[in-house]
Amino acid sequence: MPKFLLSLIFICLTSIMWSQSTQQEKLEERKAQIQKEIRENEALLQSVSKKEKSAVTVFTIQTKKIKLKETLINTTEKQTKLLNNDMYINQVQINKLKGQLDVLKEDYSRMIVKSYKSRSEQSRAMFILSSNNFLQAYKRVQYMKQYTNYRKLQGEEIKSKTSQLIVYNGKLNVQKTAKQKLVEENEKERLSLLKEKQEQEKLVKTIKKDKNKIAGEIKKKQQESRAIDKQIDRLIREAIAEANRKAAMERAMEKAKAMAKAASKVESNEELKTRAKAIVSSEASVSSSKIELTAESKILADNFKANRGKLPWPVERGVVSSAYGDHPHPVISTLMVHNSGVDITTDQGASARAVFGGVVTSVLVTSPITKAVVIQHGDYFTVYQNLSSVSVSKGDKVSIKQNIGKIRTSGDSGKTIMKFIIMQNTIYNNPASWLFNM
Repeated sequence: MPKFLLSLIFICLTSIMWSQSTQQEKLEERKAQIQKEIRENEALLQSVSKKEKSAVTVFTIQTKKIKLKETLINTTEKQTKLLNNDMYINQVQINKLKGQLDVLKEDYSRMIVKSYKSRSEQSRAMFILSSNNFLQAYKRVQYMKQYTNYRKLQGEEIKSKTSQLIVYNGKLNVQKTAKQKLVEENEKERLSLLKEKQEQEKLVKTIKKDKNKIAGEIKKKQQESRAIDKQIDRLIREAIAEANRKAAMERAMEKAKAMAKAASKVESNEELKTRAKAIVSSEASVSSSKIELTAESKILADNFKANRGKLPWPVERGVVSSAYGDHPHPVISTLMVHNSGVDITTDQGASARAVFGGVVTSVLVTSPITKAVVIQHGDYFTVYQNLSSVSVSKGDKVSIKQNIGKIRTSGDSGKTIMKFIIMQNTIYNNPASWLFNM
């Protein structure tokens, strides 16, 4: 029973160690991803912090960087805890092996002493010859063989346990080094985080000095943003109405053909179109708020919906500098800002890319120097704003991650920001719930 319990404990410990090793690998992958995002944030900060008017953008990116550093510290702490658990399990194994070795060595030494005392061939022969009968002599010969084999096995087991002990001690030493490295990394990140927060406090003070000026700029941008949203809303309603008119005309043509066939009439294509138009005009007005999906567009819409939370970002790399919806300004908390999508700050010269396959329904000129592209995916629409140039045209079919234009870099602030919107028909959606790892 004790042997069974020891085996069971060993299996449980091995299982725990394997599980923790898997968790450690996942945490290491997560840490590498966080460190990559921090490096990207640092690169963006370097590109915008040189411009005086970019203080608010610097603050936003810096906030994201601080949160990433806090996540990195928490991840490293989790790694340290797992490592402590592994070290504890290894220490238990070492203690167990040491105990087993002590017992084995003591038993082995007793056998050696006993064997030494009866080492002469004469004493062995006398032990066999003094048997009362042949059967007893045979048993004594077998006993001596078994005793010799057992002693040999004991020696091999001691060697095996010693080797295991060396391996576990080696593992423990490696883990101690790894733990020390993690502790040092964490301390370094904590100091870096403290410095980041101090820099941000200075930045907040600078921004608050120009509070009225910044508030005026924000209100002006909000008005411009709402005006563009109205244009986009109008274009999407027109696209919906056009799609519904086409669908209604297709249905009416089929109906006209059926009516002609039922009346045994042979009508030309033009006559059928005239009849179809009359059917469409007699029906209810075409909706401009909801697309009537065809079989083909329904497949596209379903595929788009199935990728919720997994869509690629509309830029190769970047950070969200303004979130979706109504929320307080990151620095001037008394000022509410509205965003119908998300603003993504990226590198100068970056391209916008389609987040899913679809058809370009509009290329909109939003100002003398900026454009926007609207792509339809069934009854979903994605909008890409603040493009300096566009590489697609209305009616073009685009594929996932296809470049659709260059994002404009502001000459005043040095910021390269794209506004990205997702709508289902005319209803705005939060892109954060659609894009991967946002």
